[in-house]
Amino acid sequence: MTRNVVISGAGTGIGRAAAHAFAADGDRVLLLGRREEKLREAKVPGALVYAADLSDAAAVRGAARFVGDELGAVDVLVHSAGGAGRHEERAERDDPLDRIADDWTSDFRTNTLTAVLLTEALKDRLADPGGRVLFLSSIAAYRGSGSGAYASAKAALHPYAHDLARQLGPRGVTVNVVAPGYIEDTDFFGGAVNEEFRAQRVAETSTGRAGTPGDVAATLHWLASPAAAHVTSQVIQVNGGAERGH
Repeated sequence: MTRNVVISGAGTGIGRAAAHAFAADGDRVLLLGRREEKLREAKVPGALVYAADLSDAAAVRGAARFVGDELGAVDVLVHSAGGAGRHEERAERDDPLDRIADDWTSDFRTNTLTAVLLTEALKDRLADPGGRVLFLSSIAAYRGSGSGAYASAKAALHPYAHDLARQLGPRGVTVNVVAPGYIEDTDFFGGAVNEEFRAQRVAETSTGRAGTPGDVAATLHWLASPAAAHVTSQVIQVNGGAERGH
């Protein structure tokens, strides 16, 4: 049966890989993201495209109206929007506390608020029974991210997902989180990484390789399948064992 799948951050990396995985199953996919050109460049067969800043409540209301008009019910909602570092144009700050406030606000807007606003806007449209909500966290939620801002923003999704799972469980809707480790072929690092950095990340794994967007997309696809109907309120790590260390 064809499902309606909504994916945020679908223009690149993990979101794009997930979109292709669901489209290959014959599902109807809606790609959401800030940059329409990136969504169209994803070339997901038959996909709908809607550009919006999902950290803005008015923009999310617009996206929700589009979902209602074009799809109606939502079978699968995947939150792949996010990233670390500066995502918004803003004034340079002389005071270090002002810079910290800007950085933390930016990371929470990009990684946490986007997911919460979109979920709340579409919550009543989730198919019941059988709806799926999937959040993208990070290994950083367990190990830190340097400044702590990105890691904290991703970690904040965990309790939200657990609360949501309890709230939506009686409707037959499951809610889970996938926490990837080092994933190649994404825009996360803003370009190519140096070999020393890559080797260090690979050395942390038990599998001896970097992760791929397809690794994470396959996990998302399984969690959205009937086979995972009794899996909810879980955080699934996809990092080759790196979080456990050596």
